[in-house]
Amino acid sequence: MDYIRIWLACARYSVVRTMMFRFDFIMWALVEFFWMGVNLLLIQVVYDHTDSIAGWSKYQMLLLVGSSMLVQRFIMGFVWTNLFEMARNIRTGHFDFFLAQPGNPLIMVSTRKLDLDGLSNAVVATAVVIYAANRLGIDPSLLDLLAYAAMIFCGFLINYAILLITVSLTFWLGAAQGIEGSYFTLMEFSRLPRQAFKGAAGVLFVWILPAVVVSNVPASTLIHGFSLTNACWLLAVTVFWMSLALFVFNRGLRRYASASS
Repeated sequence: MDYIRIWLACARYSVVRTMMFRFDFIMWALVEFFWMGVNLLLIQVVYDHTDSIAGWSKYQMLLLVGSSMLVQRFIMGFVWTNLFEMARNIRTGHFDFFLAQPGNPLIMVSTRKLDLDGLSNAVVATAVVIYAANRLGIDPSLLDLLAYAAMIFCGFLINYAILLITVSLTFWLGAAQGIEGSYFTLMEFSRLPRQAFKGAAGVLFVWILPAVVVSNVPASTLIHGFSLTNACWLLAVTVFWMSLALFVFNRGLRRYASASS
């Protein structure tokens, strides 16, 4: 409950601060919206020349991309700014501030700020998913909707784990600007169907790296119904990557040299 109260206080501060700079908030929200619009327009252009890609129709692909966008908007809204600043604080020694607080340092550093312009477009991503599902004539059951929400949350945790591992490398390298960009490169593959990956690419992006599973499993749940096999697969991937992220972060924390050392 203490952590919830702290998070609510931080969220309140973020809202107040954002409203002090309304024009900046509107501009960045429009930038995010434009980026999403370009991705959706690309789908329209591609499907003007074909009816199916790897067995996925136009609106199935739209639902897949909407699911990917939903996960990424949650990442950008809840944790991206915090983890990006964590890398900078490690380099400058300001990470001492979080270690001195009476709480788990990872929780404190991950929940300090909300990025409202990124989070606001989660509404747009949700609208894309609803529109695509409606065009496909999908009438999901309550179980399907709950499973979809849980799988989107798993996708959020997987993305968070990958981002945390990437940023935690700063404990060893001293800087991670170029490595942070690799996260976005990897997540570009989340907007592609699993069936499109063959051979070595399928092994790498479907089974080794979780780029494809974070969006394909939730989208398939809405399109084809709940699958226990897919749910267990996604849960296992989530547990593995979160465990790995916590291990890397805690090992890095032992190497941290504070500003006073």
